[in-house]
Amino acid sequence: MARARRQGRDGGWHPRALLPGLAAASATVPTMARSEWLAPVSFDTMSSGGLSLILAGLTVFATTTSLIYVRERTRWQKREAKLAADLEAARSHQERLSILLAADPQVVVSWKGRDAAPVFEGDSGFLGAPGATLALAYGSWAPPADAKRLELATDALKQRGEAFNITLRSKAGPFIDVEGRPVAGRAVIRFREVTGERAEVMTLRGELERVTAGHAALSSLLAGLPHPAWMRNADGRLTWVNAAYGRAVEAADPATVVKSGLELLDRTERDAAARARREGATFALRAPAVVSGQRRTLDIMELPTATGYAGFAIDMSELEAIRADLQRQMDAHVGTLDRLKTAVAVFDGAQRLVYRNSGFEVLWSLEAGFLDGQPSDGEILDRLRAERRLPELGDYRSWKAAAQAAYTATRASEDWWYLPDGRTIHVVASPNPQGGVTYLYDDVTERFTLESRFNALSRTQRETLDSLREGVAVFGSDGRLKLSNPAFAQSWRIHGGDLAASAPHIDEVIRLCRPLFPQDEVWSELHSVVTGVRDAREDYSSRMERRDGTVLDMAAAPLPDGATLISFADVTASVNVERALTEKNEALETISRLREDFVHHVSYELRSPLTNIIGFAQLLGTETVGALNEKQRDYTSHIVRSSGALLAIINDILDLATIDNGALTLEIQDVDVADAITQAASGLQDRLTDSKLDLDVEIDPRTGPLRADGKRLRQVLFNLLSNAIGFSSPGQTVTVNATRTGGDIRITVADQGRGIPAEVVEKVFERFESHSLGSSHRGVGLGLSIVRSIVELHGGHVELDSAPGRGTRVTAVFPAQGVPLSDAAE
Repeated sequence: MARARRQGRDGGWHPRALLPGLAAASATVPTMARSEWLAPVSFDTMSSGGLSLILAGLTVFATTTSLIYVRERTRWQKREAKLAADLEAARSHQERLSILLAADPQVVVSWKGRDAAPVFEGDSGFLGAPGATLALAYGSWAPPADAKRLELATDALKQRGEAFNITLRSKAGPFIDVEGRPVAGRAVIRFREVTGERAEVMTLRGELERVTAGHAALSSLLAGLPHPAWMRNADGRLTWVNAAYGRAVEAADPATVVKSGLELLDRTERDAAARARREGATFALRAPAVVSGQRRTLDIMELPTATGYAGFAIDMSELEAIRADLQRQMDAHVGTLDRLKTAVAVFDGAQRLVYRNSGFEVLWSLEAGFLDGQPSDGEILDRLRAERRLPELGDYRSWKAAAQAAYTATRASEDWWYLPDGRTIHVVASPNPQGGVTYLYDDVTERFTLESRFNALSRTQRETLDSLREGVAVFGSDGRLKLSNPAFAQSWRIHGGDLAASAPHIDEVIRLCRPLFPQDEVWSELHSVVTGVRDAREDYSSRMERRDGTVLDMAAAPLPDGATLISFADVTASVNVERALTEKNEALETISRLREDFVHHVSYELRSPLTNIIGFAQLLGTETVGALNEKQRDYTSHIVRSSGALLAIINDILDLATIDNGALTLEIQDVDVADAITQAASGLQDRLTDSKLDLDVEIDPRTGPLRADGKRLRQVLFNLLSNAIGFSSPGQTVTVNATRTGGDIRITVADQGRGIPAEVVEKVFERFESHSLGSSHRGVGLGLSIVRSIVELHGGHVELDSAPGRGTRVTAVFPAQGVPLSDAAE
């Protein structure tokens, strides 16, 4: 039974400890077969001894159990009373701990194991993060560096039980003590606000550290400044200087300066600084001083402090040099602005005129006295409006406000003023960085006029090119097509929109045109002209006979701007006409040569028998071979006259043929004009007598001799007189007049006949043109043609003046000195 006992948590007995004892007691019962023990017992079969034994056992078991129950119940009551007392004590202890925990602003966090959830006690409001659970969110209330330290310390406490104690300042301002340590197998961290004197001490310590760091930084800064700096006590003696001060006064070190009291400034500046110190005022002055042995310009400032005075000096020598250079540049800039045609006006922040150049005065024609008074922007605008020099607008007030909005603008603005006198002014208003506005007035009237004219000229040229039937293309210096007209694309059958818009290269254009004209030689020359491969820019032309039968005259001409103009003129029709005319001319020349040969041969063939006929007729007329009757004599006379006329015609034909062949040679000599007229008239005396005409010869004494071929001159006079006699009526007069005019001798033959109509005048000098015009004159139409040819061989010309009803005047004009022998030979 002792082995079956089980001690409870408090060392007493537990009812369940009896179960093994009962099992052991049952083992003392007489051993029976298992089947017999489990088999139902029948009272009939059970013996009285066995039944008595069972009853006795049951009685013992019940008695024992009752005794044990009574004893354990007593123990249980005592244990329950003790536990109730312990619980009350624990509650009292917990209340005391809660009171103690709430006495200060703090939070306690504990972990029972590494992976256990934290248990929070307290309120984290003092951390600036309400709710105790946010105490472990270090980043929400602690600076980043301290938050990282806390995270590492917390991990070390939970993993290895390492204690820590950190004091930091939260983002909310108060100082926080964070203490972590292992307690009874738990990891515990306490967050507590530092209050009272300790908090004040820590605040003062932080302020001291900040002031100390600031003082150290300021001391380092002043010590490292390249400008002299110093401090004085209340008596004005130097107590500290930096290294730059020591170098300025050429001392070994700053301590030597303080010990010796070396001053940087001259006596005058030192006295002025001393007066400012006595008055407790700040001393500021720009003065010259000797720095490191050189004369420099310093900006000096010394001001009172709590313990004395502090001062520093800044070297302004370079600034003064820059300022002087800037002033020179400004003066040069002003001079440049005065030479500009663009008007410039500068207004300050008060909208007062502070500068204007000469172009401003010229543009607006304002008096210098008025501008020297620094008028405001509005006053100038009002003055210009009163003199009608501003745009004429209905709402001048709004326009003026918009113009003056430049004073408050941040960017430059521009406007165009169209003045009543026709000028256009481009106005640019640029705000100045220091306030005010700079106006630029540019008179762009001429530019607008030129631009308008240029645009009109461009449109005219464009329309002119588009209306041309010739194809025109302009290639730039880069070899790309800049301009073309529709005729160019149509002539080369190029499709695909505007060629100039796509700006194809000359290589692409040649590729598009090559199918109609595949000759590479011409295209290579054109390519070299456009791309400038040739050494010299020169014109180039060629004729293209394309596959489709079209003939184009191509001409390339360089333009002044480096471009090249190429034109394609369709000359197919003119070429065809030229070819036809050439063929016809060749045929006519052949016919003319055949005709001349025919006339020449025929004339010679007729001349020989005609001479025989004339000779035999004259022989018969002289009656040397026998007497003739009256009728035979008449026939013989007619034969002689007709044969002579026929011989004259044949001679004229031979002369014309000779002239046409260039075989006629003039025998130039001095010819008496009067003798030539007399000889020509004697050959026509019979016709004058038969026609009952008078011949009037008038020769100017100043006429003099004429250098000509006498025979041909008489032939000319004979034909002119014969022609005048033929168109004259009986009783009229034929006049021959010779005179000298300048270097020419004019011989005029005039008649009083019917005259020549205007439509016939143009044809009278043509060969075989014969017009009787109602007269008895008959001819083959060679007389006047021979006259003109002979006169022109002499270097002269023939004039004809005639009209119906007032006769005809024919004038042969000869050079008095005659034609040169070389020309006559030709």
